[in-house]
Amino acid sequence: MDFSPVASVRPLAPYIGGKRNLSRRLVERINAVPHATYAEVFVGMGGVFFRRDQQPKAEVINDWSEDVSTFFRVLQRHYQPFMDMLRWQVASRSGFEKLAALEPSSLTDLERSARFLYLQRLAFGGKVRGRHFGVSPGTPARFDVTKLGPMIEAAHERLAGVVIERLPWADFIDRYDRETTLFYLDPPYFACERDYGDGMFAREEFSQMAERLRRIKGRFILSLNDRPEVREIFAGFDIEEVGVRYTIGGQAKAKDAREVIISN
Repeated sequence: MDFSPVASVRPLAPYIGGKRNLSRRLVERINAVPHATYAEVFVGMGGVFFRRDQQPKAEVINDWSEDVSTFFRVLQRHYQPFMDMLRWQVASRSGFEKLAALEPSSLTDLERSARFLYLQRLAFGGKVRGRHFGVSPGTPARFDVTKLGPMIEAAHERLAGVVIERLPWADFIDRYDRETTLFYLDPPYFACERDYGDGMFAREEFSQMAERLRRIKGRFILSLNDRPEVREIFAGFDIEEVGVRYTIGGQAKAKDAREVIISN
């Protein structure tokens, strides 16, 4: 199965649980698995998807978050109107708080996507639930359209030909499971299931996921925080322990942690 080289792209905003520190190792693992379809189950802001440098025949990204799926669909299909909506936005606490108070379902797709990107760029630590305005003294504003514009254009071009879905993770796997499919899964961290909002993911779904992955026709790579419960749930699969260093919101002090890369 042949891959085509593709330029990696910077993700457009931080996202809690993003894989910046682990992405190089994950991309190496993904490139080492022959596959015709790459299917990412929880794409978030594309922390792994955009950093890949090899492209198979088909690519599919998915997220149950309506903010995420709408954002990527608008970025792919309505690039110029989306840029027009962002053109006069400036980074301000009052603007952030006004947008955070809006009900996303009351907005058009373009408005919702512009709101989502603005909030994610400015939220402390890339939080999704309970966002608050993040400041980092001595650094430029994190929402600057003059610098963000080229990044958005690159992401738009990278999404050409990519299928964008909004399905529950199990339905997504059922729909795209083939012998030639490689799934990458980055679910919420164990014990952090509510970080993405109510009803997005429940702890019991980890066991359901392990059971479903035992029956797939294709291959999978899954990343999670290293917890005894995780090792017990996914026992029987290949589990690689990886050390990482976390920083939150650009803080200088880093924290050592461990994650696991699980695969079949």
